[in-house]
Amino acid sequence: MMNLLYKSTRNAERTVTASQAVLKGLAEDGGLFVPEYIPKLDVSMDELKDMSYQETAYAVMKQFLTDYTEEELKSCIEKAYDSKFDTEVIAPLVKVGDTYHLELFHGATIAFKDMALSILPHLLTTAAKKNGVTNEIVILTATSGDTGKAALAGFADVPGTKIIVFYPKGGVSRVQELQMVTQKGENTSVVAIHGNFDNAQSGVKALFEDRELERELNEKGYQFSSANSINIGRLVPQVVYYVYAYAKLLQNEEIADGEKINVTVPTGNFGNILAAYYAKQMGVPIAKLICASNENKVLFDFFQTGVYDKNREFILTSSPSMDILISSNLERLIYTIAGQDAQKDAELMRQLNTEGRYEITPQMREKLSDFVGGYATEEETKEEIRTTYERTGYVMDTHTAVAAYVCAKYRKDTGDKTKCLVASTASPYKFARSVMTAIDEKYAAEDEMELIDELHKVSGTEIPRAIEEIRNAQIRHTRECDAEAMKDEVKEILGV
Repeated sequence: MMNLLYKSTRNAERTVTASQAVLKGLAEDGGLFVPEYIPKLDVSMDELKDMSYQETAYAVMKQFLTDYTEEELKSCIEKAYDSKFDTEVIAPLVKVGDTYHLELFHGATIAFKDMALSILPHLLTTAAKKNGVTNEIVILTATSGDTGKAALAGFADVPGTKIIVFYPKGGVSRVQELQMVTQKGENTSVVAIHGNFDNAQSGVKALFEDRELERELNEKGYQFSSANSINIGRLVPQVVYYVYAYAKLLQNEEIADGEKINVTVPTGNFGNILAAYYAKQMGVPIAKLICASNENKVLFDFFQTGVYDKNREFILTSSPSMDILISSNLERLIYTIAGQDAQKDAELMRQLNTEGRYEITPQMREKLSDFVGGYATEEETKEEIRTTYERTGYVMDTHTAVAAYVCAKYRKDTGDKTKCLVASTASPYKFARSVMTAIDEKYAAEDEMELIDELHKVSGTEIPRAIEEIRNAQIRHTRECDAEAMKDEVKEILGV
């Protein structure tokens, strides 16, 4: 097999191997690593439909991560997708009314981030060995709620690594916060910042681009890497579950071989829906990619107008993982639709950085025909949770509800009868207050933790291990800082 190399979205000159891209996380010029081309699947859907999740993961990931040996990749997959998941199938498909929900929340932290963050530490430590790295790797991550805990759980006590997570104080759910601040592990640090997710994300990117800090760290035997979805080692494992979902729909005889499906994804940082786009490029018969936003509808507006504009009010919603105005992963799509023109991409990203907005050309817009944007207000999200529960007995979280609402509205508005897959990104237990209040206002005054038991009764589903663990866990992380002080905080944690 040919070695697939990776380039930065902002500089087409230099290439790196897959393992080097995983190791670095972000390119030196601030760009994101992208494969030189999207590889095609070399197995048919007919073969894939009988494969386990782990076998599907190998079939997909070997195409992207070509400098990992078969033994290395299979070992990473085996360590990732094991009893940490509460279901053997890893990502169950559930029929809810006339759509199919791909449940991506059965991992250790009950959110879809587990799907990639349970394998990233293994891909990263393997990459370090392959590339003769002797420094300790410091994972630096900003989170809008889910990435943080999933990354902490993935990297806790992994030899040769440390992890520092920044989250917006007051900008995540109580369960999300407790999951992070109670995290065990000698190598874990959690910091609440005074600001929103975009401040945290911009701060982390600035630290990656700080060459003086890089030199200081190197002297102390440290180097940064990322667990955010800007890391290609996060994105590639996400492609797997879209391939797997299509194959399972085929196996369950819900679709015919080659029949196209639509995919709806609740979207904040654009990584999850980009993975679906990559799956389509690989050969999965996907028609429309429906990008579902909450009231922070910067992506909806972009697909409507071709203008990306973050100069707007930042709204805290009941789907906090999507409360994002700078969708980092969109840059990979921009680079693609610009015809892999790194110069054009760099110019647009410079405009975003200095003016907070950019506009793509009409030629670029034409290449977005695979995508449709939609959004749900807070009221529509609540309504979707309540009516779906009343109609089917199925309880979903707020992020999934945004996608389900947008999917239904798209069908109604267009008359498109194509079967639809909804990416179900978090367990309702993670957002118990919002979910229970949507089902019945009488729960509004109750304690978040008591609502867990109510949700258990209402949904008839097991309370996840992840929730039981935090109920009486000791608070271990109490650091807080202003967004401007993130660099000092990192240096203090590492003793630099």
